[in-house]
Amino acid sequence: MAHPPIRATIIITSGVGWVQRDGGIRENIYAGDVVYFEPNEKHWHGATAANAMSHIAVQEKENGSPVDWMEHVADELYDNNTNKNL
Repeated sequence: MAHPPIRATIIITSGVGWVQRDGGIRENIYAGDVVYFEPNEKHWHGATAANAMSHIAVQEKENGSPVDWMEHVADELYDNNTNKNL
């Protein structure tokens, strides 16, 4: 999971993936999609269980860091499309 101190953007360049924001449901993302994350918005994104996904991440730095990396996404969260607080 990630927590950008300043707005972050991912541009999906190929494949199919998922994105989930704190308290939200998992959403499908596809090649050509552009996803924005607000400052301090806890989230995760990655490939689906059956598809690869590539992306470009655009981030700004605050105090020398573009993102605060957090814990790995638990299998339960990855495998289930539920509204969860991350």
